[in-house]
Amino acid sequence: QVQLVESGGGLVQAGGSLRLSCATSGCTFSRCAMGWFRQAPGKERELVAAISSGGSTYYADSLKGRFTISRDNAKNTVYLQMNSLKPEDTAVYYCAAEPAARYPNYVPTTRKAYEYWGQGTQVTVSS
Repeated sequence: QVQLVESGGGLVQAGGSLRLSCATSGCTFSRCAMGWFRQAPGKERELVAAISSGGSTYYADSLKGRFTISRDNAKNTVYLQMNSLKPEDTAVYYCAAEPAARYPNYVPTTRKAYEYWGQGTQVTVSS
């Protein structure tokens, strides 16, 4: 069974940084495409960033330059480095995995493309 466990969330002041981690188990991580989503109260869950098994990346346009997604296949972990945080970044951040990615440059960008999800970690940015 595939399990995803997020960590690294918390309370930070505007302008600060956080690094989220998502440790995976139960799948061949090096073959998984991974994504970070977020959901703010009253809003739909949205894609923040995604990374293919081969390291190709995708970012939501509004977040380019502030967020960076990366992966460490030796540790079965995907990261989301978040800099220059704003109060509007406040949300629950979810990690997602797609273990059936056929191509190393395949970057899923929709919720439906991901088969497994973590429980989420809260990020709160104070003004």
